[in-house]
Amino acid sequence: MFDDLSSSSLRVAAAGLAARQSAIANNIANIETPGYRARKVEFEQALHGAVARGESPAGITPSTQTSLEPTRLNGSNVNLDEETLSHIDTTMRYQLTLRAMDSKYGMLRDAIKGA
Repeated sequence: MFDDLSSSSLRVAAAGLAARQSAIANNIANIETPGYRARKVEFEQALHGAVARGESPAGITPSTQTSLEPTRLNGSNVNLDEETLSHIDTTMRYQLTLRAMDSKYGMLRDAIKGA
């Protein structure tokens, strides 16, 4: 019941988005750190592929890559505008994922209670 395709997909999405939020926070915190390379978190393509094949995405974990964007004079390549927009986008996606999970588990709760 909790390992169906949609539940697994929502859990993977929430974990991936949480990892992305953490990477964004680290990127912003290190914006002035000489030589710091921004980190990017990817998981959507693997999640989409698993769902399209009808496979459980439970084993999918977010992958973190170092950005290859050009650097500033101090060697850092964190772009505050990009990180800010990514933060907003990720926050909205995370909230949507949590609402979907809440709705799904709310229906289960109502079914169990007999409401």
